[in-house]
Amino acid sequence: MKIDWRPVVLLLSCLSVGLSQRTGSLTPTSKNPCIGQKMCGECIAVGKDCAWCEEPTYDAENKERCNLLSEHSNCKQEHLVFPQSILNRTKNSAPKDGTKTDNPIQLQPQLINLKMRPNDPQKFTLNFRLANNYPVDLYYLMDLSYSMKDDKEKLATLGVLIANEMNNITENFRLGFGSFVDKVVMPYVSMAPNKINNPCDQCEPAYGFKNQLPLNGDPSLFQTKVQEAKVSGNLDAPEGGLDAVMQAIACESQIGWRNPSRRMLLYSTDAGFHFAGDGKLGGIIKPNDGQCHLSNGIYTESSTQDYPSISQIAAKIEEKNVNLIFAVTEKQVDIYKQLKNFIPGSVTGRLADDSSNIVALVRDNYQKITSKVEMSTTSGAEDVIIRYFSRCKNKTGELSQTNICEGLKVGDSVSFEVEIEVKECPKDSQGYSKKFDIKPVGLSDKLEVRMELICKCDCESQEKAMDNRQSKNCNNHGTFVCGTCACDDKYYGKTCDCYTGNITQTALEEQCKETGKELICSGRGECVCGNCECKPRRGNSEERYSGKWCQCDDYSCPFYDNALCGGPDHGTCRCGNCSCTSNFTGENCGCSTRNDSCISSDGKTLCGGLKRGKCECNRCMCTEKSKYQGTTCEDCKDCKMVCRQNKACVQCLVHHTGKFKDSCEENCRDRNIIKKPSLPEGFNTCEFKDEDDCIFYFTYDYDGNNELKIIAQETKECPTKVNVLAIVLGVVIGIVLVGLALLLIWKLVTTINDRRELARFEKETKDAKWDTGENPVYKPATSEYKNPTYAGK
Repeated sequence: MKIDWRPVVLLLSCLSVGLSQRTGSLTPTSKNPCIGQKMCGECIAVGKDCAWCEEPTYDAENKERCNLLSEHSNCKQEHLVFPQSILNRTKNSAPKDGTKTDNPIQLQPQLINLKMRPNDPQKFTLNFRLANNYPVDLYYLMDLSYSMKDDKEKLATLGVLIANEMNNITENFRLGFGSFVDKVVMPYVSMAPNKINNPCDQCEPAYGFKNQLPLNGDPSLFQTKVQEAKVSGNLDAPEGGLDAVMQAIACESQIGWRNPSRRMLLYSTDAGFHFAGDGKLGGIIKPNDGQCHLSNGIYTESSTQDYPSISQIAAKIEEKNVNLIFAVTEKQVDIYKQLKNFIPGSVTGRLADDSSNIVALVRDNYQKITSKVEMSTTSGAEDVIIRYFSRCKNKTGELSQTNICEGLKVGDSVSFEVEIEVKECPKDSQGYSKKFDIKPVGLSDKLEVRMELICKCDCESQEKAMDNRQSKNCNNHGTFVCGTCACDDKYYGKTCDCYTGNITQTALEEQCKETGKELICSGRGECVCGNCECKPRRGNSEERYSGKWCQCDDYSCPFYDNALCGGPDHGTCRCGNCSCTSNFTGENCGCSTRNDSCISSDGKTLCGGLKRGKCECNRCMCTEKSKYQGTTCEDCKDCKMVCRQNKACVQCLVHHTGKFKDSCEENCRDRNIIKKPSLPEGFNTCEFKDEDDCIFYFTYDYDGNNELKIIAQETKECPTKVNVLAIVLGVVIGIVLVGLALLLIWKLVTTINDRRELARFEKETKDAKWDTGENPVYKPATSEYKNPTYAGK
């Protein structure tokens, strides 16, 4: 006869829900997280030290089935469920160098199988050694727009030098070459008929990406392919470089990437880049799918798919273990350096105007990449906490939490202490098994982790449930599972001893609920045949919940002065509320009903009177709008009285002057004075002149306890000293200079006047007729005539 065990399986799946509804759940304490767990699987998952006792009568006297292993002294060993975490290094080959026929190993171990409980961290050592002759694939991805013409010609002559330089580092080196321009649509490329096929002089038509030369070991072939490649032209300044990067990484077989190898993609350009969303300018709205679309070396989806996003590039680089080197001109360096924060394993170098420094860039950036190892985790490790600790190359240094070690050279080894932890079991049992890799960024080396979480006990299996149906331990009315009963219909209780009869189980459970509440026995006890049996508050403590519905907790009242309800002198805890004595009041009995601390100095009023403040809990609470402050609201906040009272103490404590300078400690020990370079704004400022005619400042206010605090400026403001000698010399020199100026002016005026008189005298002398010595009526005997033809000749 076939047994239909499906109801049993369904009953088991609902067991934890049913128990929690009937009995509530106790809150685990920080010291003992095991308390309150109702299922064996829940017990072993909550803490690494928790154990489950499946002995049938173990909880008959309110003993917790789930408890710390050390607390299970009364549980027989054969009934104790306490699974252990196990870590096996399934594949653990030592690191070794590479050869042309044998791949290197840089990471040890390569595979671990981990069977672990939640909240039970497992540790192991992960070794990394930078191997010699590790395969290196360098793919040179070049911008062949017209502005890079000189760079292309220079690169052709440097291909052999690049290979020779890398051969000094590794014997297993290959070189490839690809180029890009932009999408062949407006507005990136001119679509005019005379520009499509000839965008510039001696140029070929534009294209998105072209695989000019797959990776190979012949550097002379690289030189030939670069020389044969022609430049092209486009319209806008940014280029379609990210399209090319995506294809160069995604098309592994066409490009020729090896596994394992150090994959290096050298991206060379003098311009910016288009990214996701820019394709809309050309009417391209289909997102980039991150797949390979090369046909005969040409990117076929350039005009139909948008540019990839930076996050897509980063994800693809991490997936394919590629190191990206941006070799860009000086104007673009800052832009590409920002990508380092988004693209793991990428570096940026400055490219000379004609690419003449490309050999040094490749060498230096390869050394920069290989000198650093950074451990990362692949997908599959969701909800898994992984921590790395290392001393890096300092073998005797302190172990610090880091997943990065730098300054490595070929042959160097570093060790990481890896800690793996899971805090809780997944809700779906399919998540109990996990697979993920731990690997260095940019390398194909990896440690494969196969994890199996221990979230169920063997006694919870379906086979055990079928064998224990109608168990005597459950009064023949339930299934016995891990020492507890899953009761049949109309029966419930620890041993299914409660029969509901015509009264439904729900109706009986309602009797264990406080009016208006949903939790059975307030979540603090068990409902046994319609009555609540309250549980201890924690572990085997004598502190228990009380009340008809276990609603009272006489140990969870507010604390005051580190005591429950302030201690017996202040009050006692009753059902979660403090019952205070006659001298105290308040939620935690911390408010005194006395008023002796509020009496003003006159001995009659409280807190200086009603207008100034009121007495609460034997402390004055000064009115906000009042200008009075202090412990009894008698200090005037805006009056100069406070300034005068504290002047001498500020002088002696801050500036070492004043009447108290010889007895400062004696007179000012109770003053709270803080020295600062400058005074804060919004305070009351006091200003006084010191003995040296310098002005010193301080301010005051009251804190939350109405205590006066004074903030004094460290420096005084002194009047500027007058330089008498400079003033006297200035006056003397000024008088001398003014006198000399007046003399010069007088001399100039007299000289001009003398010259005018001399000129007038000479003119009068020249015009005088009395000295000719001739008779005015005398006429000479000869006459003179001038021929007008020769006049002036």
